[in-house]
Amino acid sequence: MRTIRIGAGAGFAGDRIEPAVELACHGNLDYLVFECLAERTIALAQQARLADPDKGYDVLLELRMSAVLAACRENGTRIVTNMGAANPLAAAERVRDVARRLGLAGLKVAAVTGDDVLEAIRGSRLSLLEGGTLADLDNRIISANAYTGAAPIAEALAAGADVVVTGRAADPALFLGPLIHSFGWAADDWETLGKGVLAGHLLECAGQVTGGYFADPGVKDIEGLARLGFPIGEVSENGDLIVTKLEGTGGAVTTATVKEQLLYEIEDPARYLQPDVVADFSQVRVRSVGPDRVAVDGGNGAARTGLLKVSIGYIDGHVGEGQISYAGTGAVERGRLALAIVRERLALTGVPMTEVRFDLVGVDALHGAALSQGGAPYEVRVRVAARTEAAADAIAIGNEVEALYTNGPAGGGGVSKSVRQVVAIASALVPESLVSTQLGFFEA
Repeated sequence: MRTIRIGAGAGFAGDRIEPAVELACHGNLDYLVFECLAERTIALAQQARLADPDKGYDVLLELRMSAVLAACRENGTRIVTNMGAANPLAAAERVRDVARRLGLAGLKVAAVTGDDVLEAIRGSRLSLLEGGTLADLDNRIISANAYTGAAPIAEALAAGADVVVTGRAADPALFLGPLIHSFGWAADDWETLGKGVLAGHLLECAGQVTGGYFADPGVKDIEGLARLGFPIGEVSENGDLIVTKLEGTGGAVTTATVKEQLLYEIEDPARYLQPDVVADFSQVRVRSVGPDRVAVDGGNGAARTGLLKVSIGYIDGHVGEGQISYAGTGAVERGRLALAIVRERLALTGVPMTEVRFDLVGVDALHGAALSQGGAPYEVRVRVAARTEAAADAIAIGNEVEALYTNGPAGGGGVSKSVRQVVAIASALVPESLVSTQLGFFEA
């Protein structure tokens, strides 16, 4: 039975580049996939594009392509990535420019567009999954991108693309597209498409399935995390999968790492809603078939819903933050006094806030005072953070913490302060008929 080898070159926008280079050079891959687009990432990319029409794609795009493109061309490995973010066309042009610089004449790059549905839904009373309607967000909306499926990726590959750059495609679709193209799977072969989504889901987060996110010292020990190898999926024509990695790289592929990734971000394993199919992971079987080789089968699927999820980015005020450290005898007491001073100062000056946190990092910053184990750490870091509507009010938060240098407890140091605009995300479902994808081609 024919088998396709797909490597995961990245699991998020800031992921390491070296494991992808190893895969490009030594993985004997048919495809290398870079999944770099989280829920808020595309809204931030849309902001960048509004500021500069030539931007809005992943900032590491050129660096990643410069690192792997020549090796992929030499080894016959085709690349699929969502690093196009808010500007797939500009991203595809940059990939073409990298190919020209590397002397890779004839390399063909495809851009998949059409996921941007902001104008199509603007002004509607579309219901939000979190409650309320689109109209409630008024003029604060900056982006609206639908999760597109595998079909345009498969179409681009059929047209001869060596590199396919998308915007907001569903993560598993980046892997399903190459499988549909390679094996000719039908658009209504629900069982096989469900297996393809299963393969994509297990591979999409890269180093998570090879032990990175899995590691927990003394509980789940994993060796070689500084040299973590990224996963390879060996996918058979019937959709069955073996997850593995390059020999000699760090990390591990075990039944436990695969099972954890299988459940990652899954609400209902029997109904994992995707643009191409409703995948069913409820009967999946996982077994070891050798060192760092885990076989996965039993995936299934049902007809897709005809609806696509839309991720809507909107401006939700500002966050102002200030931090200062205290160390030595009485560090906790001085830190708590510092928090009390800032709390009172913000009340006296009347800074309008919609949310505020007063934390001692190292004591109660993550889980609150109720779960704090007590004791007296040698050092603590005071953190005050507040959400405000106006940037000027957010600035006041950090200023009050900085004033503790001379107006607060003894021995404070290492002040930092920041203000950032909050880009929040809401979600909605739209008919797939509202979304029309297009392909653009560029050749080196």
